[in-house]
Amino acid sequence: MPNETIVVIGAGVIGLTTALRIQQNLSPSQSILLVARDFPSDTSVNYASPWAGAHYRPVPGSTHQALREANQAQRTYEYMKRVAADEPGSGVAFIRGVEHLEAPPAEYLDRQSVENVYSHLDGFRALSGGEVPDGVVWGVEYGTYVVNSPVYCAHLLRKFVLGGGEVKKFELVNLMEAFSLARGVRTVVNCSGIGIGDPRAFIIRGQTCLVRNPVSETITRQNTDGSWSFCIPRPLDGGTIIGGTKEPHSWDPNPSLETRERLLANATKWFPFTPESGGKFDVIRDIVGRRPAREGGMRIEVEKITDDRYVVHGYGAGGRGFELSRGVAEDMAGLMLEKGLLQAKASL
Repeated sequence: MPNETIVVIGAGVIGLTTALRIQQNLSPSQSILLVARDFPSDTSVNYASPWAGAHYRPVPGSTHQALREANQAQRTYEYMKRVAADEPGSGVAFIRGVEHLEAPPAEYLDRQSVENVYSHLDGFRALSGGEVPDGVVWGVEYGTYVVNSPVYCAHLLRKFVLGGGEVKKFELVNLMEAFSLARGVRTVVNCSGIGIGDPRAFIIRGQTCLVRNPVSETITRQNTDGSWSFCIPRPLDGGTIIGGTKEPHSWDPNPSLETRERLLANATKWFPFTPESGGKFDVIRDIVGRRPAREGGMRIEVEKITDDRYVVHGYGAGGRGFELSRGVAEDMAGLMLEKGLLQAKASL
């Protein structure tokens, strides 16, 4: 009979992926409880994961944070390849990814920065001038994954429960509450997204549009004014996400019709929808979500509360939760193994 319970807070893609990774390394004396305000069957503007596009697009950079995220993203990419091949009901598929930039930032013009984040991608290559639309000065293509995010989150939760994990719907106000939610809680894993009380955490409002129109590849377009547009097909006939906006610190929960019209107008100009679309879109819904971000990037560390109580933090991924999820989960489980909070087992 287990006498210790590990509590994981948060059922977003980071929390679900981390819970599964921890579950693989439990000792016989440990059990695991996933506690969250929202689960994959819920819809809330504050529960960002089911609203996500989602796809993988590398982000060049040379800062410590950028390189850490690049490493986490690469491990997640390899993991998603296995998921797409072995778990057809997961909502993950590999397709062609394309990027067209009209005014590429400096890091896109630095060969080493691009090499750091793109070189591992299947079929990666730079596009020549004759292969890109007018106005585009930097273009690439590669094999990438796209995710039907509600399906994938439900898939992760189902795997967790079938593996013996327990769940509890509960809204925490203070992290210390988590130590009282089960028997013998020594470790709380904080995947709450916004961190619960972290003054460096903030939200990034995003608006996208879900349409029924099919598209066969995911394309990201950076416009001359610095704004970005994208189309992301959702596997398993989940429609296509047209995006998008990034508005830090905006708490407006209401979708803007003006924003929708701009997103769809750009999509009509730039993205290869099938001829039967006729330049018109069959809109399923406007989507507004609050991506949980943090100044300085994700917090991934172990905090010792008392001699026998620990909080393992992993939150603040912003808009990159799906892209970093497996790498973050491995890093958090690795910290727990180092501290003796988990028992090392063969990786599954």
